[in-house]
Amino acid sequence: MSAKHPIIAVTGSSGAGTSTSTEVFQSMFAQLGVKAAMLEGDSFHRYTRPEMDVAIRRAREQGRHISYFGPEANDFELLEHFFKKYGDTGTGQFRRYLHTFDEAVPFNQMPGTFTPSQQLPSDTNLLFYEGLHGGVVTDEHNVAQHVDLLIGMVPIVNLEWIQKLIRDTAERGHSREAVTDSIVRSMEDYINFITPQFSRTHINFQRIPTVDTSNPFSAKVIPSADESMMVIRFRGIKNVDYPYLLAMIDGSFMSRRNTIVVPGGKVGFVMELILRPMLERLLETGKIR
Repeated sequence: MSAKHPIIAVTGSSGAGTSTSTEVFQSMFAQLGVKAAMLEGDSFHRYTRPEMDVAIRRAREQGRHISYFGPEANDFELLEHFFKKYGDTGTGQFRRYLHTFDEAVPFNQMPGTFTPSQQLPSDTNLLFYEGLHGGVVTDEHNVAQHVDLLIGMVPIVNLEWIQKLIRDTAERGHSREAVTDSIVRSMEDYINFITPQFSRTHINFQRIPTVDTSNPFSAKVIPSADESMMVIRFRGIKNVDYPYLLAMIDGSFMSRRNTIVVPGGKVGFVMELILRPMLERLLETGKIR
């Protein structure tokens, strides 16, 4: 961790809603005049999409599974090194993974490929990471230790699968069968490398639908924010003003001494209400607590 070059990481699996938190932070950065280096976790994939397809086939032939959740398809060493270097120097080399044709066309490339490496600007106030592994820890690597504010975006798993199925079919051109197969293939890595991160986060935002999501594989629409509640858990943060939050958020209540539940339709407002004071403290002192 670095008081001079702080790092904020939002971690969550594919379809977890991390893009919502990114929008909230971008709004706060603009309001506070913060110049943030923005980093996507997919930048640390090992393989292009065609290379990943080959790796999946080879793993199957060997009776193994490989997924974007695990270390075989991601360079945890490079991610840890990047975080450490940014904390020490405020800069670093990065690249982007291009998911769609819209993203790829400006680079004259195909989707599923990487842009050339480039240098982060040298005058940023902080690093903002959004992706799968902002809090990952293995026997060899500890990415979480370099993060000053670690946030988990964690819908219940049926909702997560619905969001992934609909997003990957509608926006990325995958078939429903292919997305379902990727969910099944990824389960071991999900259990070993994704879910443990949420015990290390400073804050978890867990979205729970209030409509029936019993069979996510037949769902045609994603439950709306107004059809959800948000469970927010704090860990190791001593100065959370719960009475203030309850007074400010209509319909909220405490379910445990470190957990507040709020209406899902207020998530943007609630995230900013909670996170803006932490962001301001982080910029001033390098600490959130």
